[in-house]
Amino acid sequence: MNILDVRHQLCPIPVIRTQNAVARLGDGERLTVLCTDPGTLSDIPAWCRINGHRLLGTVEKGDDIEITLQVCKS
Repeated sequence: MNILDVRHQLCPIPVIRTQNAVARLGDGERLTVLCTDPGTLSDIPAWCRINGHRLLGTVEKGDDIEITLQVCKS
């Protein structure tokens, strides 16, 4: 599993780093983004929709947020 830790980073850094990580992954691979910025709950799903990636799930654990997506490059 691919994990990107952007906890304690504020917008727009989590989205930029997510975009950079996805660029290095292949079609069908999964990425879990660990965040603390509540804005990522809307920003990363919106980025996925715009770029054609599949949002698999979002889990909130206290201040921590885990967003899992599947890369769709085709």
